[in-house]
Order: sequence, then C-alpha cells, then structure tokens
Amino acid sequence: MAANENTSCLFCAILQGKLPCHKVYETEYSFAFLDIMPTTEGHTQVIPKYHAETLGDLPDEYLRDIGPVIKKIALATGVEQYNIIQNNGKMAFQHIPHVHFHVVPKPNETEGLILTAGQNWPMKKAEDDALAATCAKMKGRL
Repeated sequence: MAANENTSCLFCAILQGKLPCHKVYETEYSFAFLDIMPTTEGHTQVIPKYHAETLGDLPDEYLRDIGPVIKKIALATGVEQYNIIQNNGKMAFQHIPHVHFHVVPKPNETEGLILTAGQNWPMKKAEDDALAATCAKMKGRL
C-alpha cells in the first residue's frame, strides 16, 4: 500500500494490488517491477511506496531506501552496463506522475537506451510469459 496514495495514480494502483505486475523486489519503502513496455529485457521500474509526483516531493526516508534497491535491481539484470533514468515533470518526459526510476539494461551497442537527437526510446510490447521468465531470472540474481 502506498503512503499518501493517489486513487487516480497507475503506480499507486499497482502498489494496492488493483493492477497486476511482475514484482522483482520489495522493501518497506520501495517496490520494483518489470516495465510492460521494456526497452530491453530486464527493464524495471523502481518506485517509492509513497505517492510523490517529483523527487523534490519525496520524503528522505524513501530516498534513503530506494538507492540501494536501484543498485540491487541493476545488478540483478545480469548485464554490466545500464542506464538509471528518473524524470521530473511533463517537460522532462515524466509520463506517470509518481516518482519512478527506470533501470534499463544495455546489453550491447544496438539494444537499450540510445540517446540521439529527435529519437525516442525504443520500446516494444512484451508478452506476459517473457516478463514472467525475466522476473524469475532477476529474482534469482538478488
């Protein structure tokens, strides 16, 4: 359950169990689950269990907890290189108004986040079975 929850927030609904997800890891303050539109295998969302729209709105006890969780998730992807992305506000490309960190594995030169002027993130719809298998692999690395 999210503290300071927002009933219209997609991520708060996931925390409440109203929407399904592939949970990878959880602590008292943080929750990590696979992105349903991953850039690469293992693309994970790490969110606080507190509804805050931006990083500046998030209480420090949640920030203290989420950093080590992001590290665990990054290592659990099984790749040595990855991006950690956190956007604040619509102009910064934040699409869901709940603080969240993307952990995006970079397995090789052509996959993962590619930052080029005028190009969006490469994303594709993942099948539920593929997400379940990836989730199991990552849990095994924790």
